[in-house]
Amino acid sequence: MSSPLLRPVLRGALRQVRQVDPVRPRRAPGEVRAVYTEVEREFGMLAPPIALHAAAPAVMAAAWVMLRETLIAGGLVERAAKEAVAAAVSAENSCPYCVDVHGAALDALLPGADATKALDGPSEWLRRDGGAPPFPAAHAPELVGTAVVFHYLNRMVNLFLADGPVPENAPPAVRRMVHAMLGRLMRAGARQAPVAGGSLDLLPSAPLPADLRWAAGTPSVAGAFARAAAVAEDSAARVAPATVRALLDARLATWDGRPPGLGRGWVDPAVAELPPEDRPAGRLALLTAMASYQVDEALVAEFRHRHPGDAPLIELTSWAAFTAARRLGTRLADAD
Repeated sequence: MSSPLLRPVLRGALRQVRQVDPVRPRRAPGEVRAVYTEVEREFGMLAPPIALHAAAPAVMAAAWVMLRETLIAGGLVERAAKEAVAAAVSAENSCPYCVDVHGAALDALLPGADATKALDGPSEWLRRDGGAPPFPAAHAPELVGTAVVFHYLNRMVNLFLADGPVPENAPPAVRRMVHAMLGRLMRAGARQAPVAGGSLDLLPSAPLPADLRWAAGTPSVAGAFARAAAVAEDSAARVAPATVRALLDARLATWDGRPPGLGRGWVDPAVAELPPEDRPAGRLALLTAMASYQVDEALVAEFRHRHPGDAPLIELTSWAAFTAARRLGTRLADAD
C-alpha cells in the first residue's frame, strides 16, 4: 500500500521504540517476519505499536490479530466509525501517539467538522456507566473490540514509544507532511479492507473466555480475542507470579477505569502484601494496567533485575495491559 520510496521512511519509525531493542525487518526471524509482512501489506506501514512487541513473537501476533480483525478487516461497521472509537479511547488513556495517528486517519476519512463530530458518540459511550450502547447489537464485536484493542495498545504505546509519530523537534512542515501521509495510508486501507479472518492462522485456535462473550457474534473477532487471551495466559504463567496475578485481578475487580491517583503513592501499599521478590513485577503490572503513563525507566530496571531480556518485559506488560483492557471491555459491553 505504501510506495517503495516511502517505505524506508515508515520503517524508520522503529527508532521511536524505547525500553526494548526493536527487531529490524532485515534481521527478523521467520515468525516475526510473517507478522511484519502482513502488517505492512494490510496496514500500509510497519506500525511501531505492533513492532514494539517483536521480542515476544506470539504476543506480537496476538496484538496484530486483534487490531486487524477489529479496526482493519472489512465488516459491518465503517472504518471511520472504528477510527473514531480508537481516537476517543486513546484520548481517554492519555496516549498522544495513538491520538495523533488515529486522529489523522479520521481527518482523512471524514471532511472537516464531520471528523470532530464523529468523536462525540464514542466519547459519550466511553464515559457512560449505564444505558444502551449507541449502536446496533450486531456492531458490538467490532466496536467493543476496537475499544478493547486500543485500551490495550494505548498502555503498551505509553510504555514503549515516544509521545508521537513525529519527533518533537521536527519542523512544522515535516509534521504536516507525516500527518497527511498517515491519513492517506489509512484512507487507502479503508478502501481496500482485507477479508475478515485472514490473520487467524498466525496463532492456534483457542476457546473464547466468558468475559469476552461480547465478541461471539462475529467469528473473526471472537477468534482473534480467544487467541490473544490464550497468549496472555501463557505469558502470565511464565513471568507473573501467582501472587501478582491474584493482586491484579483483585484490584481490577472493582476498578472503574479511572486512574487510581495523581501520583504513584497507591502502588507501594498495594504490593506490600506480596513477597519482596514479587514486588517489582507487581508494581509494573499494576501501573501498566491502571496508569501506564506513570511507568518509568526505574520501574522497568527494577523488573529487569530479576527478569533480564526484552521478552519477559513485553510478556509481563502485555498480560497486564490486556487484563485491564478485558475488564474495561466488559464494562462497555454490559452497559445496558
